[in-house]
Amino acid sequence: MSQPGIYWWQKYGTLAQTAQAAVALLGFLAILFQINELRTGNRAASARQAFLGYTDLAFNNPRFAAPDYDKIKAGDRDQRVQYESFVAYFLYACEEATNAFADRREWLASCDYDLKPHLPFLCEKSEAEPAYLMTYSTTTQEWVKTSMKTASVIPPDCKPGKT
Repeated sequence: MSQPGIYWWQKYGTLAQTAQAAVALLGFLAILFQINELRTGNRAASARQAFLGYTDLAFNNPRFAAPDYDKIKAGDRDQRVQYESFVAYFLYACEEATNAFADRREWLASCDYDLKPHLPFLCEKSEAEPAYLMTYSTTTQEWVKTSMKTASVIPPDCKPGKT
């Protein structure tokens, strides 16, 4: 018995199936790309919202945005807790912004600028409670520690030194 040849419709049917599989694969890759873009967009929007919240908090609480830390320490417990919460929100907002916009240095520069007046508090807090900074990412911990070294804010007095 002789083997029949491949008919034209069999040849093109196989080609069509291959093309259909390729188009399906491209569609799947497009969906993965779109999901990644949505995640990046959501991260950026969340970071902007957190930083906007910090900016609003700073506007409404100038005594914490540009603190007289000795006066805050001498104040009542409520004021110290409010200030600690202010700094915690600031660190969170900067962490979100620098993670979402790692390629944009202006976010880190803005956070660096706003961090300086809070270094004495962070120095004392991390000296008294070493676990405090561990509640933030390793990147944020290193950023704060490097900023303290750069500004010569070191224990035990935690006062800004000459840079």
